[in-house]
Amino acid sequence: MTDLTPPPFECAPGLRLSAHERIAEVQHEAINRRLERIEGMQERLERRLWLTVYGVAAVVLAQVFQSFLSAT
Repeated sequence: MTDLTPPPFECAPGLRLSAHERIAEVQHEAINRRLERIEGMQERLERRLWLTVYGVAAVVLAQVFQSFLSAT
């Protein structure tokens, strides 16, 4: 028995639609990669900020401690 179904017909609108879908998928992947990079940079910046805050707090505490030592 032979298969009498015709091969799928690819028309211009169908090809255009699939091209647009592929472009949207590629753009979505690119946006996700950029978002991951931005999140990584944000985490590093947050770490630096906390290190700065802790460093300033340590300097202030050291100065307070030093002033107590010199007062006694």
